[in-house]
Amino acid sequence: FLASDGASYVNGAVLVVDGGNILQERKG
Repeated sequence: FLASDGASYVNGAVLVVDGGNILQERKG
């Protein structure tokens, strides 16, 4: 339970962070 929720939360956070970096790179 905790492991599944933790993995899902981490994956979502990583996607958001990566997406932000990609947007910044495109703007730069």
